[in-house]
Amino acid sequence: MAKSNKTTYKNAFSKRDMEALTALCDTFLPAIDVSDHDPHLPQSVANFYQTSASMSETPPLVAEFIAEKVKHPKILLAKVAVKMLSTWIGTFILCGRKSLSDDFPYLQRFSRVESLKREEILLSWSNSCFSLLRILFSALKIFILFTFFTQVDEKEDNISWKAIGYCGPDPDFKTRKPQYQECEQKEENDHKSIEEDLFGPLHKGIINFSHQPIEKSLRKLRDSGFTTAVVSKPYSEKNTSVGSLLNPSFVLKCDAVIVGSGSGGGVVAGVLAKAGHKVVVLEKGSYLARSNLSLLEGEALDQMYLGNGIVASDNMDVLFLAGSTVGGGSAVNWSASFRTPSHVTKEWSEKHGLELFGSKNYENALDVVCEKMGVQSEFDDEGFNNMVLRKGCEGLGYQVGNIPRNAPSDHYCGWCCMGCKDGRKKGTLETWLVDLVESKNGAILSECEALKVITTEGKTVNGRKMATGVAFAFRNEEGGQEIGIVEAKVTVTACGAMCTPQLLKKSGLKNKNIGKNLHVHPVVMAWGYFPEDSWPETEKRSHKGGIMTAMSKVVSNFETSGYGAVIQTPSLHPGLFSAVMPWVSGKDFKDRMVKYSRTAHVFALARDKGRGTIASPSDISYKLDDLDRENLREGIERVLRILAAAGAEEIGTHHRDGGVLKVKGASREEFEGFVERESMRPLRNLSTPIASAHQMGSCRMGVDSGGSGVDPRGETWEVEGLFVADSSVFPTALGVNPMVTVQAIAYCTAQSVLEILGGKKFV
Repeated sequence: MAKSNKTTYKNAFSKRDMEALTALCDTFLPAIDVSDHDPHLPQSVANFYQTSASMSETPPLVAEFIAEKVKHPKILLAKVAVKMLSTWIGTFILCGRKSLSDDFPYLQRFSRVESLKREEILLSWSNSCFSLLRILFSALKIFILFTFFTQVDEKEDNISWKAIGYCGPDPDFKTRKPQYQECEQKEENDHKSIEEDLFGPLHKGIINFSHQPIEKSLRKLRDSGFTTAVVSKPYSEKNTSVGSLLNPSFVLKCDAVIVGSGSGGGVVAGVLAKAGHKVVVLEKGSYLARSNLSLLEGEALDQMYLGNGIVASDNMDVLFLAGSTVGGGSAVNWSASFRTPSHVTKEWSEKHGLELFGSKNYENALDVVCEKMGVQSEFDDEGFNNMVLRKGCEGLGYQVGNIPRNAPSDHYCGWCCMGCKDGRKKGTLETWLVDLVESKNGAILSECEALKVITTEGKTVNGRKMATGVAFAFRNEEGGQEIGIVEAKVTVTACGAMCTPQLLKKSGLKNKNIGKNLHVHPVVMAWGYFPEDSWPETEKRSHKGGIMTAMSKVVSNFETSGYGAVIQTPSLHPGLFSAVMPWVSGKDFKDRMVKYSRTAHVFALARDKGRGTIASPSDISYKLDDLDRENLREGIERVLRILAAAGAEEIGTHHRDGGVLKVKGASREEFEGFVERESMRPLRNLSTPIASAHQMGSCRMGVDSGGSGVDPRGETWEVEGLFVADSSVFPTALGVNPMVTVQAIAYCTAQSVLEILGGKKFV
């Protein structure tokens, strides 16, 4: 997120609208008088309580969120609500009697309503029988709280951080924001090592048209052996279907074009380039070398996540996180690296008829990608959340084990969700994409968004169209938008389960399975508070240490179908922490935030039976299955017990009512009653935040076009030479982090592409 003193936003709100928005912000986060509190209260904590949202310039940043950043079908609701609350009649319609004054004319604007009444109004929205009011409350809560706790001043600091025990960016990492000229001034024999240190191993393969004149970028591509040509006449005159794309600036020719650089696209790109083929990777996101990372939560979500980190289902039922940067999800993955579970490969090979998953080739692919990423299960030191999970499980006799990670044992980092500061977490930008660049056969075009796959108008011998490349949009050096064309023998879409369906549909594919059968691994969390004078050690903090090192399969049903829930720990820096914690009043919420750094979170993640539909990242519908609700219910019950068994002083869930149990003062009967009540709460009507960082199945693989979007080789049924290589091809949900499975399937898909292009196969 931009620093507060540099933020600009479209003039979507009038001065009176901003008064209403400011009142909303200050209702969620009011200034609290602590003059009668403990005289020994640290000054930083007192300052935090006494600071309202508007005092930290939150309202204009929230206005930017609503006006520009959030792409959601219900965002109009927030815009209309703010405008209604700026009028007395609109305030009465949305707020009812609680908004009335005791004095004539009784009706008043929201900003004039007494603060405690405003809190009551917000709470009434959260529990309203009208779904739009519940959605409005959830959206405003997320926008306002996330903004407040992630915005930074010119010193990259936030007024709340010291009070809540948060250090901001990793103190062991200093960003340098280098310029390329620094390298050019060094001795030639020292150039390569300095360049890689400053810019990362991909620097020579990155092309960004907004950083230099287009001709200079094209010259760099030609020097790498690619054929380029400036277009002098409308591209649509050729025998292709490009729709309205009439005036591209240039055409680039290669053997294979790959849309997406994550766990799917990165693998295919590396394999093909290493086999000697010319490969172009189109990546919508930006390239952030290690030294250019900020490790600031708000800025990282802006730069490295789809939709600025704010993507949700149509009714806000599920919140999604998906990587959108060079390296894709592998760049922000929490390091968990699971091989495809045996019950899943058995189901896919036997029930879905996909022989690949029962073959030695697939096992070999798993071996190859795990070796490439350096997957191992040891750790030298364990972080706060994982220590809590492990101790609680051991105390209850629950199964608990180590999580395999694509990072070394001493990788004690809680900022992996914002990029890897030293390159020791082996995402695709440290592995397969390095192969692409070092082969000198590939180029990565960052900040280039694929618009559609270009297909021939004529039919092939198989009665299908033929993919001939991709049209994409980019910003030039002056900031204007232009169009480019990549012509290729083979096209691979690997932009993830959230974006691949939209690209295929925009390219004219009609298969009914594209965009259907979306699976998401729903997650529900609970928390436990461990004061600093209790276990674990005082220096342990919730945001530090390996994000995932421990896991329990106690309710996962791994020995049978896997349709259960695994129990793991999340990465929650202050912004996301504030977005999911319950809000029942401004004072209560600040009390919760002051305990942030010693509040452990543990979650239950279900292998879902439910499914959804996705037309685009801003148009997603999803519905939990009853079995999913039961699995999550059982999972959260175990999580609450685990937190208590680990020694938590307080425990609670994220249910909107904000229930808390002081464990050490509770009787056995009170404890059991609390656990039963909290775990039995229905997961409906936005009562509890449900999140997902794994999206799958929206263009699933199968043996016939009636039940799938791609064939067993990963090729689309409708267009020859068009392959899909990302999590959208999963026949079902996986049940664990999908990174290794995506890479293994992509590795196998790359072998199918090699059959077309020719050359040595790797399996």
